[in-house]
Amino acid sequence: MNHKSLLITRPFYENPTNYLFWWSELLVKLAKEKGFEISDLKNKKVTRKEVEGRLKKMKPSLVVFNGHGDDNSIYGQDDEMLISIGFNDHLLIDKIIFARSCLSAKNLGKACVKLGTTSYIGYDEDFVFIFDIDYVSKPLLDKTARLFLEPSNQVVRSLLKGNLTSYANNSGKEMFLKNITSLLTSETTKEDSSILRYLVWDMKHQVCLGDQNAKI
Repeated sequence: MNHKSLLITRPFYENPTNYLFWWSELLVKLAKEKGFEISDLKNKKVTRKEVEGRLKKMKPSLVVFNGHGDDNSIYGQDDEMLISIGFNDHLLIDKIIFARSCLSAKNLGKACVKLGTTSYIGYDEDFVFIFDIDYVSKPLLDKTARLFLEPSNQVVRSLLKGNLTSYANNSGKEMFLKNITSLLTSETTKEDSSILRYLVWDMKHQVCLGDQNAKI
């Protein structure tokens, strides 16, 4: 595994990917501060050809996917398939993966680990987050979205700091729990009840597969 190298995908073509794009900017900044070699694939660069090329050439120690997904695949710009079971999942062998996408840990993550991916952290059901439409032009200021995206960011932040994969996964879950507790101890509105339900959902369905003691 190459020392301290990061490949991150940041598609940007509708509101959910807009939010993931900007919240991932914070991760790119931290990776730079930590001295990582970084390949930051953005917007129309998030294609299967580009991802495959960077994986083969760079051989990153950590790969972070942002975008849509399903049981068997992860998608990039305009829903182009990037990684899929039995097609190119072998490119993730010997790497630590964090996939902020729906469902990909359900089948794809398990298949990757079986092939030889070191660790795969992701979601085995939908990754759900709520955002305030008034903040679409400034996602980092959206306090509602922060409740969801800060905990998922925490997983990568922890990995970038050299922590074990199990610790990184748990640190994200702990931040979800902190946000849940904070909402429960305040005067809960009807909107908060919906937020709470999805925070619990994301916390429950964030999983770490493979080597629990791997680190960068």
